Amino acid sequence: MRSTGRLTTAVLGAALLLGCVAGPASSHPAQDKRVLVFSKTAGFRHDSIPEGIAAVRELGADGGFAVDATEDAGAFTAKNLRRYGAVVFLSTTGDVLDNAQQRAFEGYIRQGGGYVGVHAAADTEYDWAFYGGLAGAYFQSHPAIQPATVDVEDRAHPATSDLARTWDRTDEWYNYRSNPRERAHVLASLDESSYTGGTMNGDHPIAWCQDYRGGRAFYTGAGHTKESYAEPAFRQHLLGGIRWAIGDAQADCRPENGYRPLFDGTSLDGWRQAGPGSFTLSEDGTLTSTGGMGMLWYADQSFGAYSLKLDWKMDGDDNSGVFVGFPPSDDPWSAVNNGYEIQIDATDAPEKTTGSVYGFHSADLDKRDRALNPPGEWNTYEIRVEGERLRIWLNGVKINDFTNTDPARSLRDGHVGIQNHGADDQVSFRDIRIKELPVKGR
Repeated sequence: MRSTGRLTTAVLGAALLLGCVAGPASSHPAQDKRVLVFSKTAGFRHDSIPEGIAAVRELGADGGFAVDATEDAGAFTAKNLRRYGAVVFLSTTGDVLDNAQQRAFEGYIRQGGGYVGVHAAADTEYDWAFYGGLAGAYFQSHPAIQPATVDVEDRAHPATSDLARTWDRTDEWYNYRSNPRERAHVLASLDESSYTGGTMNGDHPIAWCQDYRGGRAFYTGAGHTKESYAEPAFRQHLLGGIRWAIGDAQADCRPENGYRPLFDGTSLDGWRQAGPGSFTLSEDGTLTSTGGMGMLWYADQSFGAYSLKLDWKMDGDDNSGVFVGFPPSDDPWSAVNNGYEIQIDATDAPEKTTGSVYGFHSADLDKRDRALNPPGEWNTYEIRVEGERLRIWLNGVKINDFTNTDPARSLRDGHVGIQNHGADDQVSFRDIRIKELPVKGR
């Protein structure tokens, strides 16, 4: 929702937009754009390592970060590691760091450093528990190199946002000693029916991310072959992982389990348009608003206590919102007057800007600015309703905590919807999913 006088002054709007786009993105200084590629091996050595180093250098040249490469474990000192936004373990194998070097790297991660593990990084440091947790899982075995289908589970993270829902490619597909799903956020998994030799009983993560002990960790099991590093989709996948690890892009990397889709990219069964305008559904499973002011709402069921997650992207100074807690109605203004809107609009007043409970409660703007990806990139909301309490996470960062006191807007039972604001506002949505929570306080 946007009021007719949405900007107090042009200066305020410009300042807010600059804050959202240019605010600091991680615990590292904004100028810290250097990556260390580490490729020491004490076991099997992949002949694709030179191609991998060259690819990361090229990605850095295009992506605005400098790249150093080494196989000297002596680079792992506290002083030297402070120079880097992330360390890429590129198909390392075996025991590659001594105790002092391990302690230095642990300190680096605890102080906000980034880790990117590629392929055989999971075949590294089996006796170092900190590293095992950081990588997410250890290598167990692999079948022959062959084509397989990758199911992309998260389409907002920069490592996977440009991929289709399924990704068919050839690689050496690792089996892991444990499943990281309960500890890490799975970005993509293997369809074990699409190839032979998978041993993870149909739940086979192959790329994931996590916030770990103060730092950021991204791992991809792809990247065995030389050809991988010339493949545009894989290069973009790797670049997205590096960008997130160094804090250039934000994403929700908390573990995500127990959600079911309300909109999975293929069908709008259960949804109904209220008011003018509509949403267009593209082949890649993206809903984009057009016209309005209207709302697409989930009519099949109302909800009490729940966690609602969805991915959204705006192209510029666009406007939309997510409505919660409203009664069933084909009048979009019923949601405005009887529910609450979680705003998407980076250039409005504090109580009417992205992350606010529109017109009622501003987000923590400092946290919002650090968590927000700029126009053109995907963001993830978690909107959690428990009793009359409404909390909002943006890309995994809690930015708002509001308690309703108006009986006419009770959150204890209501519908959810997404807004199409007007002809000049195009906002896109993906992967709307929900997890119902135990009801409290009745």
